[in-house]
This record gives sequence, C-alpha cells and structure tokens, in this order.
Amino acid sequence: MSVHVRSLDRLRLRHAAVSYARHGWDVTPGAVFTGERYRCDDPGCQTVACHPALEEWERAASHDPDVVAAWWRQTPYAVLLPTGRAFDVLEVPAHLGVLVTRGPARQEIHGPVAVTASGRWMLFVSPGQPLRPELEEHLGVVLHGPGSWVPAPPTPQPHARVRWESSPAEVEWRLPQSYAVQREIVDVITAMTPAPPLRLPYRRTVRPTPRAA
Repeated sequence: MSVHVRSLDRLRLRHAAVSYARHGWDVTPGAVFTGERYRCDDPGCQTVACHPALEEWERAASHDPDVVAAWWRQTPYAVLLPTGRAFDVLEVPAHLGVLVTRGPARQEIHGPVAVTASGRWMLFVSPGQPLRPELEEHLGVVLHGPGSWVPAPPTPQPHARVRWESSPAEVEWRLPQSYAVQREIVDVITAMTPAPPLRLPYRRTVRPTPRAA
C-alpha cells in the first residue's frame, strides 16, 4: 500500500471514528490491517484476527472526539465499538439478517445494521437485555454485550470492508428494542424449521389364538 493510499485510508477511518464519538458511541482503536493480518503495537502479539490495539481497551474507550481523533492522527487503526454501553449488537448469519430486516416487523425493528466481509450481519439494538432462551442454543446468533466489541465501518477486512447495510444516520441514530429484534429472529428461525414428521399412533396387531383340533 502506497503512503498516499495509506494516508487516505487513515483519514477515512479517523472521520468515521470521530463521527461515532460525536454521537455518544464509545470507540477504541483496533489493530492495523496489513492486507494479510492485523498487527497491534505489541511486538509479541500472536493474534492475527481483528483485535483491540490497546491492552486496556475497555478502560481507554472514549466518545470524546478529541481523544478519538488523536488515536488516528498517524495510524490507520481499525475502528472498534465496545458493546454493552450505548448499544448491544445481535450478530447473525446473512440469511437471517436479510429475512429479519426485511420481514413484516421491519418498521418496528428498523435500526443500524452493519455487515462484515464474511457476510455476518450485526444488528445494533438497545443495551441491557439478555439473549432469549430460544436463542441461547442457536450457535449462529451471538449477543455482544458488556466486555465485547464489534468492528465498525469502514474497518478493512480480508477481501472487503465492514459496511453499513443501514447506517446510523439513515435511522437518525435510533436503536430498536433488543427483545423486539430477538422476537423477530425467533419467528424467522421457527418458520424455517421443518415440521417433525407425522407419527401415527402405534397399534399392535393381536392375532387370534388357533383353536385346538
């Protein structure tokens, strides 16, 4: 990557990070994507996937625009958003994301939706509500709450960037209720689950005892 392209990328990431901070969303810098892996400032770090650049990222995360702008002054960090604060995030497979956000309840649950390069959909919702019992065993559904984070657009990833399917500005930074979105996810999963085969009641055939001659 040329110096000019790298500088433009840094400015793009910085602009997005500051925009999130100005709307009250905490931001923390993530490791820099080099085109092959993510590298942070810790020379001994073996993590190659996206991860926070700061060891104490939870404490350091900030929505002060000046603090956030300073982080990206020289380095094109990934933009990470801590969850469990201003919002939680429900992460689902692409097919669920499409069906949920375009279903009959789409007006009620309309909120920010980001999509990762791998096709995972991240639905931003109001914070503080746990995962419904029906979804706890569903491995494709992940709730990001306190102690977690998600990569935000336009963070680069292998093959593509994280992008907004529905940006915060489009929905005026409103967040739908988590349980309302979860209820729609449950309804979609239920509708996709094939009904069990019909089992007829078991009847034992009783044969008459032969008469003695």
